[in-house]
Amino acid sequence: MPLFLKLSALLSLASIVLGFPQYGSLAGLSERELDAILPTLRARKADPPPPPLKDTSAKLVNDKKHPWEPLRPDDIRGPCPGLNTLASHGWLPRSGVATPSQIVDAVQQGFNMGNDLAVFVTYAAMLVDGNMVTNLLSIGGKTSETGPDPPKPAIVGGLDTHAVFEGDASMTRGDAFFGDNHSFNETLFDQLEDFSNRFGGGNYNLTTAQELRWQRIQQSIATNPQFSLVSPRYFTVYAESVFPLESDMSLDVTAARGFFQNSQMPTGFFRANRSITLNTIGSGVGNYVLDPTSADFGETCLLYTNFVNQTVRSLYPSPKGALLSALNQNLDFFFGPLKMRNCTQVFPYGKP
Repeated sequence: MPLFLKLSALLSLASIVLGFPQYGSLAGLSERELDAILPTLRARKADPPPPPLKDTSAKLVNDKKHPWEPLRPDDIRGPCPGLNTLASHGWLPRSGVATPSQIVDAVQQGFNMGNDLAVFVTYAAMLVDGNMVTNLLSIGGKTSETGPDPPKPAIVGGLDTHAVFEGDASMTRGDAFFGDNHSFNETLFDQLEDFSNRFGGGNYNLTTAQELRWQRIQQSIATNPQFSLVSPRYFTVYAESVFPLESDMSLDVTAARGFFQNSQMPTGFFRANRSITLNTIGSGVGNYVLDPTSADFGETCLLYTNFVNQTVRSLYPSPKGALLSALNQNLDFFFGPLKMRNCTQVFPYGKP
């Protein structure tokens, strides 16, 4: 190779290493790029997810220890109003960068999300959008803190990444096809308010959520030529519909705006008095049989197997060293909620 080409290649690789953020996703990077980047990262052992809550009764969560605070210039927020709200109240790091175990704990404590659902969706997002080696995940997307993008086809760290945690038919965010999948959408919230008046007596409740969820899916089908509702988004699209409901499973429209637009819990907010689990979000949900390869709520094991063998394996074809160890650990955590469902654990890189 001519000298100038060697220098060009070395400078290109150096720019990747120096500009790579500590919580950028490693997914899709070449073996050579990984060899250069991994030694520069502060490796952190993945801590296990917290256990289920012992007390799942209603609880005041907008308390003195968790006051709402306005965003600081470098704070990160993303497409999930629930995580945004937890960060703005300090249940998550207010920076918007957290470990998976911190996210699981926060959604359990703050919204009474069931441990199985919390672990399942959090580690699915981590495996695709997070940094395996540093054990950190951004709840948003591209910001000044993430540094230059890693080379394609890598996925830039953060939950703004389309079609995994975030996806089409959000309640108050537009589809990625239309250009902005993370900002509050006033038109969509006006629809939420209308449905709350029509179906919830002026409140956002389970009936409102059910009707609005159906409406948003139909709208996306009709207007988005790239609409997709396959697993794991098939699960999160329903989970996001019920996260803000208070202890009486209802929320007035003013409080709902606080959540969806301002990441703020209403004064005296109590979490729901029951856990929302994988079984809860699956009850009464219709099955859109459009993609026979995608799992639905009755095929959790298929969802798991497809996600590991297809999604994760395609992003990390030949990991080694610290990256391989971290991947295997996170894959093990991801499988945890499925042990009681008689699913068979998959080891895409061989048993550790």
